[in-house]
Amino acid sequence: MTIPLLTYPPSSQNQRVAGYEVPGDEQPRIYNTATHPSPSEMDEVIWAAYRQIFNEQQMLSSNRQKFLESQLRSGQITVQQFIKGLATSEPFQRGNFEVNNNYRFVEMCVQRILGRQIYNEREKLAWSIVIATQGLQRFIDELVNSEEYLENFGEHTVPYQRRRILPQRTQGELPFARMPRYGEDHRRQLESLGHFQGRSFPQYRWDWQRPPYAAAYRRFADASFITITALATGLVVTTALGAWGIIPL
Repeated sequence: MTIPLLTYPPSSQNQRVAGYEVPGDEQPRIYNTATHPSPSEMDEVIWAAYRQIFNEQQMLSSNRQKFLESQLRSGQITVQQFIKGLATSEPFQRGNFEVNNNYRFVEMCVQRILGRQIYNEREKLAWSIVIATQGLQRFIDELVNSEEYLENFGEHTVPYQRRRILPQRTQGELPFARMPRYGEDHRRQLESLGHFQGRSFPQYRWDWQRPPYAAAYRRFADASFITITALATGLVVTTALGAWGIIPL
């Protein structure tokens, strides 16, 4: 018997406020397949889906799901099923699920699939329980098949950040794409493994960089620099004196 989803009260957010929309640069562009798009328009739909689920941080050719793309182009699956396929794919799991705790992963998926921020910590806890007890596949299924998803995006529309700007506000919510793909806990783990400053290589790439070799190497490098500088200076002076006829070359 599975544990039912923990209830949580929805809070008042931009996407829950009704109002007259004024088109502008800040309004999201809608990508869908309801109007039988041309091949070039289908390319844009697929690109928008990748950007929504993977974000531009992970827009890599190695992350493409070409089989799913082919199914979408031929009409075998809907955009809704394509989104579910991307969110349950191995690259998405490796690049987002495995490098985050469940709470942060829930927040990320609600943003990218439902197009909004989490309501509160109780919602984050509720979906985290689903991941822990029923697995990643069931969690993504619940989001994509939810009434909220179908009401806002249906089967043919790529999810987007809903109603980021309100006419009464001078500045809206930041785009979800600004959220780093992993949190402080994973960065601390990388540092403990020898990584630093967000780079993907260890702090000591070679044995001579590790103490106590580093101090000896610096002394050797300093002595080599002084020697090379002295030789170069002597060569320049000798050449100049020879050119002036002061000394024979």
